[in-house]
Amino acid sequence: MSVPVPAPVRAARALAFLVPAGLLGGAYISQYVFGLYPCEMCWWQRYPHFFALALAALAFARAPVRPLVAVAALAILTSGLIGAFHAGVELGWWDGVTSCATTAADGGNPLDAIMAAPVIRCDIVQFSFLGTSMAGWNFLIATASALAILFLIGFGRKA
Repeated sequence: MSVPVPAPVRAARALAFLVPAGLLGGAYISQYVFGLYPCEMCWWQRYPHFFALALAALAFARAPVRPLVAVAALAILTSGLIGAFHAGVELGWWDGVTSCATTAADGGNPLDAIMAAPVIRCDIVQFSFLGTSMAGWNFLIATASALAILFLIGFGRKA
């Protein structure tokens, strides 16, 4: 059974699914293909995207669509704001609440995996593109997308 959804809300729902999927995909590609292990604040940015992705997927399957997409947009915005905080730590604008994290590899002896895991500092930029770190890009993309999703949901109400 298909629930009729206005075109702007359909666009918002698609954005609410594609943005966190794309950002998480980029994060995992950078981690597993290019060896850019996440610091603790990088992980903090991923958690809201997981939540948003689940809500957006649910919005494709069940009604009411608008509240699910709205909460997904707020989760995406949360990740963007964490990204802004992380970028500020990287730029030295303020101190972070943590300085490093490790990522243990799967398989084998857990103690050996923990001891061999890289220590990643949150205040050091591992990679930047056009002078902006990955945390900065997450802030820009996630915040702009969340605001666009919220705008589309509001616009869809008038349709």
